[in-house]
Amino acid sequence: MTKDQSIDHHLRATWMAIAKMYNDQAAKYDSTMAMAFVLLNIDMEKGTPSTAIAPQIGMEATSLSRILKSMEDKGAIYREPNPNDGRSVIIKLTDLGKEERAFARRVVIRFNEVVKENTSPEQMKNFFEVINTINKLIKENAFFFEEYNTKKKNVKFRKLSTI
Repeated sequence: MTKDQSIDHHLRATWMAIAKMYNDQAAKYDSTMAMAFVLLNIDMEKGTPSTAIAPQIGMEATSLSRILKSMEDKGAIYREPNPNDGRSVIIKLTDLGKEERAFARRVVIRFNEVVKENTSPEQMKNFFEVINTINKLIKENAFFFEEYNTKKKNVKFRKLSTI
């Protein structure tokens, strides 16, 4: 299999291009794509518990801690004690954070609009079906673990070829 035939190569290359595009836009606010994703996952009114953010954006807690520290130093967020859990904090947006969140939201919406303008509804439907299938197979450990094969008796695995 060549890299041009590899699904994961295309996913990674596309995500890297998207990340570069988002980082180029975020740089206009002395920010990063990761910071923008954090901003987009903080409730505008009530804030969001710090422990809820990492799972929402698929980030490790240690990475999130560094990003939150940078965002706090920059003045985009502040922390308040969580009234429901004394061990955690609520992350809230400052006025600067709200402004940056609005910009990040516009960038994400524009990306989605442009992609939809340049693809058919059928292509979008097929794209989401394939992405959902990949995610389902990952959750079921379908790629490398024997327990998948025992759960799904009718599934046959082909021998993995080298890339």
